Amino acid sequence: MIFESILDLLKNKDYKTLKSLLSEENPADIADLLDELPKEEAVITYRLLPKELATDVFSHLEGDNREALITAFSDTELEEVIRDLFIDDAVDLIEEMPASVVKRILNHTDPQDRKIINEILNYPKDSAGSIMTTEFVTLRLDMTVEQAFARIRQTGVDKETIYTCYVTAPTKELLGTVSVKELLLSDYDKKIGDIMEDNPISVKTTDDREEVAKQLTHYDFMAMPVTDTEDRLVGIVTFDDAMDVIEDETEEDFAIMAAVTPSEDDYLKTSIFAHAKNRIVWLLFLM
Repeated sequence: MIFESILDLLKNKDYKTLKSLLSEENPADIADLLDELPKEEAVITYRLLPKELATDVFSHLEGDNREALITAFSDTELEEVIRDLFIDDAVDLIEEMPASVVKRILNHTDPQDRKIINEILNYPKDSAGSIMTTEFVTLRLDMTVEQAFARIRQTGVDKETIYTCYVTAPTKELLGTVSVKELLLSDYDKKIGDIMEDNPISVKTTDDREEVAKQLTHYDFMAMPVTDTEDRLVGIVTFDDAMDVIEDETEEDFAIMAAVTPSEDDYLKTSIFAHAKNRIVWLLFLM
C-alpha cells in the first residue's frame, strides 16, 4: 500500500477509487495506515470500508485512534462495531479507553454481552480469566458427527475459533476435546464420546496468564480451555491472545534489562522527567 497515493486520493476526495483500493488490502495494513493519518482523515477513510472489513481493521488499531473513531461514531455505527467484536477484543477495548468513552461503549453493548464483559473484567489482571473469550463451540457426548457438524454450522459463525470443539456435560463440566480434522475423518454416525480426546489439558481462571501462554505454546494448541473451581468450562485462551501476553512480558523484560522501570504509558508520550524517574533507581543500582 502506497501511503502517498492514499493521501492524494483523500486530498482529491476521490472516495470511490479509495474505497476500491482499500477493499483489496489486508486489515492489519489498513490499520497501520489509519494510525499514520490525521484523525479527521482516518475517520473518513474508516467509513469507506465495507462493514466486515471495518470490524477487522478496528481490532488492529492503536488505542488513540480507536478513541478518536468512537468519539466520531454515531450511535448506530458504535453499536455495529461493538456487536461484531469478539468478547475478548471488547474487553481489551474497554480496558484501554477513558471512563467517559467506556460509559458510551457499555451503553451501546448488548445486555448479555455487557454481563459477560463485566465478569471477565472482575478477574485479576494477570490471570487466565482476564484474557479468555467465552465464544467457543461445545458438543455433547451423545451427539453424532453429523449432529456436531450441524451445530458448528449453526453456532460457529459467531465463535472466535471452531477448529477445536469442547465436549461438556449438562453441568458444563469439561469432558474432552475433538478437532474438526477428527470430525472430517470420522463416519457421520460415530458418537462424539467415541472419538474425543479424554482427560483434556486445561487451566484455571486464576492461573497466571504468562504460564498459560507458555503451556499453550508448549502443547502446540490453537486454544487452551479455561475452567472454574468446579471444573466447568467458562472460556478459552486463543493463540493470538497468548502471543500478546508473551510480547508484553518480553517488552517488560527488555525494559528492566535496559534499566528502565516498566511503564504502561506510551514511550513517546511520557515526559522527560518521568523517564528520568523511571531510570534513576536502576542506574544507581547498576553503578
